[in-house]
Amino acid sequence: MRTRTSSRAAVLALALTTLSAAFSPHAATAAPQAARAAICNKYCDARDPALSPQDREPVRATLQNRSVVLHFDDADAMGWASVDGGGAGDQVWLDRSMDGGLTWAAGSKLGATTVPAGSGGWRTQLYNVDDWNTQGVGALRACGQVGGAIACTPWARTTWNAGERRTAAATALMMSYDRTTKLFGGNGWWTAANALTAVIDNIRLTGMGSYRYAVADTYDKNLRAQGGNFTNEYLDDTGWWGLAWIAAYDLTGDARYLDTAKADAEHMWANWNATCGGGVRWNSNGNYKNAITNELFLWLSAALHNRISGDTTWLSRAQSEWTWFRGSGMINGDRMINDGLTDACANNGQPTWTYNQGVVLGGLTELHRATGDASLLTTARGLADASTVHLETGGVLREPGEGDGCTGDGPSFKGAYVRGLGRLNAQLTDHPYTARLRSWADSAHARDRNPLDQYGPHWAGGPGTSAYGCQQSALDLLNAAS
Repeated sequence: MRTRTSSRAAVLALALTTLSAAFSPHAATAAPQAARAAICNKYCDARDPALSPQDREPVRATLQNRSVVLHFDDADAMGWASVDGGGAGDQVWLDRSMDGGLTWAAGSKLGATTVPAGSGGWRTQLYNVDDWNTQGVGALRACGQVGGAIACTPWARTTWNAGERRTAAATALMMSYDRTTKLFGGNGWWTAANALTAVIDNIRLTGMGSYRYAVADTYDKNLRAQGGNFTNEYLDDTGWWGLAWIAAYDLTGDARYLDTAKADAEHMWANWNATCGGGVRWNSNGNYKNAITNELFLWLSAALHNRISGDTTWLSRAQSEWTWFRGSGMINGDRMINDGLTDACANNGQPTWTYNQGVVLGGLTELHRATGDASLLTTARGLADASTVHLETGGVLREPGEGDGCTGDGPSFKGAYVRGLGRLNAQLTDHPYTARLRSWADSAHARDRNPLDQYGPHWAGGPGTSAYGCQQSALDLLNAAS
């Protein structure tokens, strides 16, 4: 994996550092959002909790022997806060965030109220979690104050668009969708393509279409960004976007997405050259040949053939790609795929990143669909058998060198791996990887998730933060384990 830097990366790193604190259940500070007007969905803010048909208490905090509790009316997608076991003068309020707890309206203290004389507890009014009119995907927390001491519950939300673990993970990922840039994380590029693909797959699998708007919004806002048609000098970036638009076409049937996927593939093909005997170069300003770029081109070109009536061009290119890749030397003696080739066109021995083991599986599955060649599935199964063993630690998938953070490129890798493994598993008649995918998903859900259904970097559990890269990978896992 060769890293890339830009001014955008510095901005994103700063934002994700703040989110790292927000993953803690008791994060005390964050950058403020602008104060928001009252929100009206089914009902408007400041509704009487006595009218709520239900009361669910997902999280609470303790403050000087008081209980600060967050309550939800899941039927109406609203919540309220209470403080119990206290005395006159204790304060209680709600905070509301539209970016997963990264920021919230400074000084808003929704429904702020004080326990009256003679009472040991009090509650706020009901407030909406989401803002349906502005595509705001929200979260609430309850806060209390006794004297100068403040405590808040973890962030949480209603079961609206989060009725089961796949839709809950998708909703938590959509909290990172920037409503201005129409990208995940504000300025994510290839990682945003992966996040959008995970959301599209979730829509297809669960039938929950609440976030279909993100497909057209992302396309319309960013079609002319960078090199246009979602291209730039990094050919792997282009491949990720091409596959995202294949997924969008499959979901919607809108031909413009297929046309853009074709433009992306043409851009990649224009960067196929004779260095090391063929292959698409990683960057248009160099000749490095790596695994991920060429695996993406395999998948994308085969997918185009399968969706363009009468095509022979893209099938020929996909077959040329696989012939070159298979003989390139990037597949090592353990049937694991290293990062790329040296200047002397030999395997460079760099880490066997998870995504390099997974994208090829999706590509071979798509090429099998194009040709009916059973040997492609046999090869894919051999690669999958190797990677599922070599990449497991304690029975759970782990990225080589996996850290505790969710910034940078790496947190998206495992998602790409399980997406490809899931496509192969669905194609094979005996579905040999279902039990393993479900085991990993069960572990992540039980050990690597906070009350807002945000996931961290370690599916086996352990210390870590959360951000959209980790969330995308977890959503891909839950999708694949369906």
